[in-house]
Amino acid sequence: MPQLRLALNQIDSTVGDLAGNAEAIIRWTRHSAEQGAHLVAFPEMALTGYPVEDLALRPSFVEASRSGLRALAARLADEGLGELPVIVGYLDRSESAQPKYGQPAGSPQNAAAVLHGGRVALTFAKHHLPNYGVFDEFRYFVPGDTMPVVRVHGVDVALAICEDLWQEGGRVPATRAAGAGLLISINASPYEQNKDDTRLELVRKRAQEAGCTTAYLAMIGGQDELVFDGDSIVVDADGEVVTRAPQFAEGCVVLDLDLPAASPEPPSGLVDDGLRIDHLTISSEPLPAYEPELAGGYADRLDDDEEVYSALVVGLRAYVAKNGFKTVLIGLSGGIDSALTAAIACDALGADNVYGVSMPSKYSSDHSKGDAAELARRTGLHFRTVPIESMFDAYMRELGLTGLAEENLQSRLRGTMLMAISNQEGHIVLAPGNKSELAVGYSTLYGDSVGAYGPIKDVYKTSIFRLAEWRNQAAAERGQTPPIPENSITKPPSAELRPGQVDTDSLPDYPVLDAILDLYVDRDQGADAIVAAGFDREMVAKTLRLVDTAEYKRRQYPPGTKISAKGFGKDRRLPITNRWRESG
Repeated sequence: MPQLRLALNQIDSTVGDLAGNAEAIIRWTRHSAEQGAHLVAFPEMALTGYPVEDLALRPSFVEASRSGLRALAARLADEGLGELPVIVGYLDRSESAQPKYGQPAGSPQNAAAVLHGGRVALTFAKHHLPNYGVFDEFRYFVPGDTMPVVRVHGVDVALAICEDLWQEGGRVPATRAAGAGLLISINASPYEQNKDDTRLELVRKRAQEAGCTTAYLAMIGGQDELVFDGDSIVVDADGEVVTRAPQFAEGCVVLDLDLPAASPEPPSGLVDDGLRIDHLTISSEPLPAYEPELAGGYADRLDDDEEVYSALVVGLRAYVAKNGFKTVLIGLSGGIDSALTAAIACDALGADNVYGVSMPSKYSSDHSKGDAAELARRTGLHFRTVPIESMFDAYMRELGLTGLAEENLQSRLRGTMLMAISNQEGHIVLAPGNKSELAVGYSTLYGDSVGAYGPIKDVYKTSIFRLAEWRNQAAAERGQTPPIPENSITKPPSAELRPGQVDTDSLPDYPVLDAILDLYVDRDQGADAIVAAGFDREMVAKTLRLVDTAEYKRRQYPPGTKISAKGFGKDRRLPITNRWRESG
């Protein structure tokens, strides 16, 4: 059987940074060549970054991508890498699509190309376009209608882009019909909890349907609310795993494959879904037999808590770095949310780039003030205390506020303080709100919602406790100081805006609340279905009313790392003005 050394580069691209992304592609192609690769691949839209959103609708950006691709091909040749075929994702436009109502103007395409010999040797566009969750690809792109197959050293390699694997039909059965010996899918598939298991089963199934070895190459890094976790996978025609790349790590997986020889006559004609085979021969003769040296390896899987924590770290690090910031500022209350946010920030950016400020009022307990200081001591972040009591008293003398207005004034004074320090010193503020609070509106607008980014925005409160305990345990196992004070984990959660206040004054116990929210927010279950699952009807009705009436608050909350299948943002889009109530 012919042999092929394949290099899969799971790299981190930045949206809009065509020059920087091209440099990364050249650097990793050179590395792949040094490893003796015969075919090199990069992720979906690696040249432009992903997702480009409405940039796809700008002709100037589309043309910059197209010209950048041609320049990249020429540059690879100039660097002595021109004879190495390179698969790279980019933004293109259809030359044949006719303008019509409901189609994106300019017919942009989520595309990929094979670069060889200093030129763009073959191009193709994603056939299946996702239009669910965070994906709006019907808005941005027109589909491709070809089945690309490239012959490399006597092996026919079929090519696909992300959703082409997730949907039935199309390029997977077309790969079998074309008689390809290898299917490569390039992807920018965002991270979600437990998605790694789903992906693995998907790739196994598609390999069996395609009847050939299948390589699933994934992007890593972060883009706004999305995190990409790598975890590239190669399986054989029977669905057995050949290699699996690390999670949340940039790198190159190089492996030797024994693959079926291509048929003497190149495949042609129409195949599944009316796709037309577009065949390119780069090298028809198999390589001289060589002793396989590289097996790709199998990276250890992260356990569930480490995986989520890693996603939160990567998401924050990417947001800060890619937006040109260096330091972050956090209001430290001594509670679990700000403590976990601070630990994530220290791990993402280094403690020297994290600034914390304690802003006690007359209602702040001694243990909360002490816990904030202890967190700073354990992590090494910069720390100061700025009491708000005198400012609070001044407002109260002028306004005479009572009740909820008095409570929220404290939160808004803290928000003002954080933004003032941010403006003065150049830090960005991190909002420490969690998914449970955002769901039910237990958050003060222009107070604890102040910030440029919310690292734990998509994490339920019960998971906050679990992640804090995991992080401390991980530190202890490494012989390090656990970053989060034990008291921050064990004491009852409280906003401390009035004497003796605890969260359960206003909310159900968090395990119950989060279970209801999971059914309503994440799974779109109605009130009757949630009650049928074993929850008290009155409690369900109250919780759902809180969720429904808090949409205006969530719209104004900063972006934050998405880890679930349905985060607040693009995943869940509901009208603010809305009189429909599940609870009647």
